[in-house]
Parts: sequence; C-alpha cells; structure tokens
Amino acid sequence: MPTATPTGTPTAAPLPQVSVLIPAHNEASYIAGCLGALFASVLPAGMRGEVLILANGCTDATARIAAAQAAPPQWQLRIIELPEGNKLKALNAGDAEARGGVLVYLDADVTVDPALIGQITAALDPAQIQAQIRAQTQAQAHTLARYASGTPQLTTAQSALTRAYGRFWMRLPFVQTGTPGFGLFAMNRAGRARWQDWPDIIADDTFARLSFAAHERIKLPARYAWPMVEGLRNLTRVRRRQNAGVAELHEKYPQLLANDDKAPLPMGQLFGLLLQDPIGFAAYALVSLTVKSPLFRSRQRWTRGR
Repeated sequence: MPTATPTGTPTAAPLPQVSVLIPAHNEASYIAGCLGALFASVLPAGMRGEVLILANGCTDATARIAAAQAAPPQWQLRIIELPEGNKLKALNAGDAEARGGVLVYLDADVTVDPALIGQITAALDPAQIQAQIRAQTQAQAHTLARYASGTPQLTTAQSALTRAYGRFWMRLPFVQTGTPGFGLFAMNRAGRARWQDWPDIIADDTFARLSFAAHERIKLPARYAWPMVEGLRNLTRVRRRQNAGVAELHEKYPQLLANDDKAPLPMGQLFGLLLQDPIGFAAYALVSLTVKSPLFRSRQRWTRGR
C-alpha cells in the first residue's frame, strides 16, 4: 500500500484547482530543481495547487529531498511512497489521490517557467472552453475535454552529438507546430475521464496525446526545459523505445491513430533542414541508422538513458 506524507498547507485548506503529479524513480539529483521551479510559478490570485510526488521503488533520497522543499502558501506538497518501481502504477496511485480539476503530469527532470502552470489551468478551465466552443462548429463542440502542454526547450547537453541531434530534432515540424507533450502534459477532468486506469504501455505520453483530437490539444507559449539523453548509445536506446511504444499503440489502440497529426516529413522540407543545419542532420541521421542496427540493444521495456 502507498504511504502519503503531507507537507505545507494543512489539509483543511480549500481544494486545489490544479494537481501536479510527478512520478519519480530515483530522482534525487533532479527533484529539488523540479520543485523549486514549480513553486516559483506565478498563479492567479486565489488559485491553489497541490503537488504529488509519486516516489515509486526509490532506493535513493528522492522522497526525503522532496519532503524537505518548502512549499509556498498557495501550494500543498504530498509525498506518496510506493514500493514498486512502475511509472504507470504510480500514475494510477496519483490519480486516485489528486483533487484538482486540472491534472498536470510532470517528469521529475523537467523545470517549468513561472507562467506555465497558470496558463495551463486557465486554458483547461471549463468556463473558458465553453466560451470558445460557442465560436466553433458543432462538429467540434461536443466535449469539454482538453489536453495542454507548454513550449518545450532543451537544456544544454554535455555531449556534442546530443547537442547537434537535439538542435535538429527541435526544428522538426511536429515539435515546432504540434503539441508533443514530452516531459509535461496536462488535461482537465473531462479529458481524464476518457479512460480508467493508465494501461501498461511504453508510451504513456503518446497515449495521452492521441486520446484527444487535434482541435482538443492546446500548445501554450510559456516554456518548460526538458533534458535529452546523452551520447549515441543512450539516444539509440531511447529512440528504439519510442519506436516500440508507437508500434505497441498501433497494435493495442489503433482507434487512437485517427487523432495523430504527425505527418511524414516531405523530402523538400527535409532537404531544407539539411541546408540549415548539416551537422545536426548528420547527427540525426546517424542515430536513425544506428536504431536499425544491432548495436546497443536492450531487453528492458523502459530506458532511462541518463
């Protein structure tokens, strides 16, 4: 059974409008920075939030370091310790405890800009969605379910290969114009009601994104910083895991594919990206080719790569 440790605002306080769920497995090096950025969020007057640290199978000081962070008055911090290291089970445990009308799913190595949580909460508010619906076609007006994320930026990588790969990857149309939600995504309660427990799958972020039609996904201008894994070995393993996750969704949830707006990159556009950044293109091509080779293969479903 999970154990929960509340800190900060007493439980008698008004219910939060937003719940931030952070699944954390041995994240002692990152959790303080993640919480520090989150607690620096600029929230609208009267808005309250809660943070749930879902410490699953930790053998380091993740839970202790998280509990030591000082939550400002508008936030309540709760530590939920789970014996098994399993992200999907941790998310299910967090959903069962969360009380906010907006649910934000945040990786422990991600830091948010001060404006992002407030923007997410406003964008997913049912009253604002209803006002927008009145100006939309009836075909798009049948639901209040919405999904949101911010504008991602990469933290500075240590390896030259990862810097070049990440620079090129950030120029891809899906990242530039889509709402990918890697490292951070959110939804309102109407959206979360579209499925029950999180399924035991690899690509939980893609599953969440594709559970919403393109017009139900909102990309917000405030940024969040997300680290890319370092070096060829780790980039290859993570890309293989991503590919396996997409293949698994194709097999188990083919109905979700109708919501995918990630189109193949036309050759003309690819050539244009090559001219803009030939070194980045070479790094991206190297990883793509290595993914198809027998190098760096792993039998694990989940790959950390840090």
